[in-house]
Amino acid sequence: MKKLIFTIILAAVLWTIMFSPWTAPYVNFWWMMTGSALTLSVFATLFRPGWWKDVKWNLSNILLGIGIAVVLWGFFWVGDKVSTWIFDFARPQVDSIYGMKEGESPWLLAALMLFLIGPAEEIFWRGYVQRTLSDRWNPNIGFIVATSIYALVHAGSCNFMLLMAALVAGVVWGALYRFFPNRFAAIILSHALWDVAVFIFFPI
Repeated sequence: MKKLIFTIILAAVLWTIMFSPWTAPYVNFWWMMTGSALTLSVFATLFRPGWWKDVKWNLSNILLGIGIAVVLWGFFWVGDKVSTWIFDFARPQVDSIYGMKEGESPWLLAALMLFLIGPAEEIFWRGYVQRTLSDRWNPNIGFIVATSIYALVHAGSCNFMLLMAALVAGVVWGALYRFFPNRFAAIILSHALWDVAVFIFFPI
């Protein structure tokens, strides 16, 4: 449990540095996100070796991963319209998130999210944190606690829309892992594809 707590604290510190308005201007977000996600995935592999046995690449998982990404993108599109209608601050906060990609190559960012950031985040948050908590307590508590932590590490951004986005996406991926752990490959793929779609090719 000490190893898990260490990695969660590390994730909270790294995410705060990346997203906090007081520290974010001094770091390159995309390279730090890539390095942070990969670092956490390495710890996940060291502390829970064998997670890759849950990753089974086949046609059904690939199609399911694509489908989840599409549905999640549509859900966020609707959510953006509703939140913009309700909250005056919603659109400016969303635009500030998109501002992170200014001056960067969209193809480089797409490659980082597709092959490194998205998969590494799932390996850590679902494959390690949620799985470890589920084994220690039970799958329902593991899902709730891991999802809550996944959302809360974004709190340092002081961006309500980002926090809510992390919570919603975390609930979807966490619930899928809770009920369909054998579909971990599809979950990983959906995270990577959703990242690329929402940030680069089909921004909301």
